[in-house]
Amino acid sequence: MAKYKVMTATDKKAWDKFVTSFPEANFLQSWDFYEFHKARGLEIVRRIVLEEPGAGRRAKIVAAYAGVVEHAKRGRHLAIAGGPILDWSRKALVRKVFEDIHFMGEKNDCVFVRVRPQLELSDKSQKLFRDLGLKKAPMYLSVEYAGILDLTKSEDEILAGMRQRLRRALRKGAKNNIEVTTSTDPKDIHTFYEIQLQTAKRHDFVSFSEDFLTKQFQAFAPNGEAVLYTAKHEGEILAQNFMIFYGNEASYHYGVSSELGTKLSGAPLLHMQAMRDARERGIKRYSFWGIVAEDDTKHRFYGVSQFKRGFGVSELKYLPAHDLIIRPMAYQKTKIIETIRRKCRHV
Repeated sequence: MAKYKVMTATDKKAWDKFVTSFPEANFLQSWDFYEFHKARGLEIVRRIVLEEPGAGRRAKIVAAYAGVVEHAKRGRHLAIAGGPILDWSRKALVRKVFEDIHFMGEKNDCVFVRVRPQLELSDKSQKLFRDLGLKKAPMYLSVEYAGILDLTKSEDEILAGMRQRLRRALRKGAKNNIEVTTSTDPKDIHTFYEIQLQTAKRHDFVSFSEDFLTKQFQAFAPNGEAVLYTAKHEGEILAQNFMIFYGNEASYHYGVSSELGTKLSGAPLLHMQAMRDARERGIKRYSFWGIVAEDDTKHRFYGVSQFKRGFGVSELKYLPAHDLIIRPMAYQKTKIIETIRRKCRHV
C-alpha cells in the first residue's frame, strides 16, 4: 500500500507543473491565484500530497489543493474552488486528501469547508462526495455551469458552428474597422473598471472594486497569464476582455462593453483574437465561464449566456459545491442564511 506524506506547498514551479498536468484544471488552482488572495490580506492554504516511493527514488506529488479562508459572517470557512487536483480513481489517495482538508478546516477554526472540484456532474461524482460525507452546499462556489469551445477545431470549423447572428456580428465588426489590442499592464485595468461600472448599471449586477480587479491582474500578468483585450473604433473603447491563460484552458474571466460597443459588435472580435492566441500557446480549451440554463429566461445573466452560446459552445456542468461540515451546530446558521440569500438573488 502506498505511503503518503502531506505538507504545505512551497515550490511554485513544482505546483504549477503538477496542476497543469491535469487537462481539467484551470487557473482556480494556480499558484498565482492564491498570490492574489494573499495580496488581499486573506489567509490561504496550499497543500500537496507526496507519495513515498521505493528505495533510490524521489517522492512525487500525487495530489494538490489550494483554498482561501473566508471570514464570512454566516460562518468562517475554507473555500476550495476548482480542486483538489488528483486522480479520483485512487480511493485511498482521495480519502487522504479529504482527511487533510478536514484537518486544515479545523486548524483554521472553520465552521465548514466548501469544495467545488473539476469533476463533471454525474451519478458517480455525486455518490463519491456523498460517500466522503459531504453535503450539497446551499450556495455556489465559482462556476458550476460553463460554456466550452474545443480549440483543436480550426477557425473555419468554429465559425461554421456559430449561430448565424454571431457570424453576422463578426462580419459587421470587421467592416467597422475595429482595432484589437492587448495589454499586460495593470494600470490599464483602471479603464476596464470604469467601463465595468457602466456595464453593471445596464445589466443590473454588482461590480468588482478597482482594487480587486487590479490585484488579480497583477498576480497573473507578470507571467503572461493575464491579458487585457481591447476593441477600439476611431480611438474609442468599445469592449474589453480580461482573459486568463493557464494550463489547458483560456478563460474569459471578465468582460465589459460600452453602449457603442454593443452597436458596433466589438466583443466578438476580442474572443476570436483570444482564441487564436490561445492556440499559439498550445491551449486546447476556451472557457466562456459561466452560463445559465437555456430555458432560464428570467435569470439576470440569460442575455450574456445566449451571447456565449452563439459561439457554438459545449455545455459543461461541474459537480456543484459541497460542504464538509466541521461544526454542525454553527453550520445550521450558515445553511439558513445562504438558502434565503440564494432565493433572494435568484442564483
